[in-house]
Amino acid sequence: MQELKHSPTLNTVIMVEETLKNMDESVISVAELKRRLPKQVNHNTLKIILEYLELSNKILVTMRGITWIHNPNPNLQKAIEEGLEL
Repeated sequence: MQELKHSPTLNTVIMVEETLKNMDESVISVAELKRRLPKQVNHNTLKIILEYLELSNKILVTMRGITWIHNPNPNLQKAIEEGLEL
């Protein structure tokens, strides 16, 4: 992760997370995400937030855009941890 000169606030991280979690589409571009955010976010700050969300396995960033992948289902988490074949 890059050295932080200015860290995003928790409120900003949550705002971006909620916007991505509640989107109707399966993939969204960074430009479209910026338009949908309730408040304007600096581009570098948004990049830091997206990097954090990707490292925490909540989103996947690809050439096509950003996809929300986090699934808190306890049965799925148990299967992943125990390596059960579904």
